[in-house]
Amino acid sequence: MNEWLKGIAEFDWGRLGGPMGSALRIIGIAVAAWILVVVLQRMVRGVRVRIAARLDNADGARRAETLGRVIRYLIAMVIGALAVMLVLGELGVSLAPVLGAAGVVGLAVGFGAQSLVKDYFTGFFILFEDQIRTGDVVRIADLTGTVEDITLRHVRLRDYEGNVHFVPNGLITTVSNMGRVFAQSVIEVGIAYREDVDEALDLMREVGAQMRLDPVFGPRILEDLEVAGVERWDDSAVVLRCRFKVQALQQWGVRREFLRRLKSTFDARGIEIPYPHLTVYAGADKSGAAPPLPLRVVDGSGAFRPAGEIRAADPPPAPERQARSS
Repeated sequence: MNEWLKGIAEFDWGRLGGPMGSALRIIGIAVAAWILVVVLQRMVRGVRVRIAARLDNADGARRAETLGRVIRYLIAMVIGALAVMLVLGELGVSLAPVLGAAGVVGLAVGFGAQSLVKDYFTGFFILFEDQIRTGDVVRIADLTGTVEDITLRHVRLRDYEGNVHFVPNGLITTVSNMGRVFAQSVIEVGIAYREDVDEALDLMREVGAQMRLDPVFGPRILEDLEVAGVERWDDSAVVLRCRFKVQALQQWGVRREFLRRLKSTFDARGIEIPYPHLTVYAGADKSGAAPPLPLRVVDGSGAFRPAGEIRAADPPPAPERQARSS
């Protein structure tokens, strides 16, 4: 093997003249470029795997994977550009005029493709500043989803419904990352106005303490339930607010489980979870006494009867007769 490589190195490639020699040199450049790309990309992948193995947290591993993918992409672009220039040289094309013309064309294209240049610059700083990593759940450009891929050109998101969104980096002005270090699972609960607020808050703390002892949800919760108290008065409910400090990307699962358990606890204790309803006001006389609301119900015969005279054994109202068609 060593003798073969030594023979290749000592071979006088200048003796290969004419079209055949030029074709062989072009093939050699293409093969060498391909081998170089494969070797360098494998080296980058190996370094990334070793770095990820030494990191104790998943965030660092995702960042190493993202940077590794971008570096492999840049390696392929740079080596491909160099290979194209060498091939042009073998074809007898002078590179100086080509580079000069490329500069002029690049300037013109730069003015015409400012959005594309903006995408690349924004993508570089997003990666350099570690704003987004593969696997994060983010909200960018009014879209929310899991980051599947990051390039210098765009970010690929997949939302909860499985839709894939390609967001150009130039459109990203604000990044809301929901998957960094920890998250807060904010929960709002509504109770009826007649219920005891302190009792409801105590039950919320009780359910939160039970979840911290749960073998499945306990490790996801980092701190005890933090009860903020009464958040606001809605039209038909008193809204209570609390939150859990949880592991990153666990806020939605913890919130759903807490609401499920709290619903069962409220039902067992007889605490009403209200729904929008309407109170009918029949008016009042000058003394302030409100008369009973006059209600009449249609019985089975179609006659009106006071509501108090309808018994449980009475048949339901007859359905409306349908017009016969001629």
